[in-house]
Amino acid sequence: MNLQDFESQYREAMAETLNELQTAVLLLAQIQHKISKIGSSIQHISEQVEEFIVEQKAE
Repeated sequence: MNLQDFESQYREAMAETLNELQTAVLLLAQIQHKISKIGSSIQHISEQVEEFIVEQKAE
């Protein structure tokens, strides 16, 4: 293998690895957003259940 082949393989490997890293970062951002949405939904449901329990106890 000569220097040009080595450099070419190195650059291709680095480009592929950086693309994979970028994909992982984007997926992480999507996961964080989804977790936040799920947390908000759980909080909303919990508040509704608490309100219902208070109303039922008041009757």
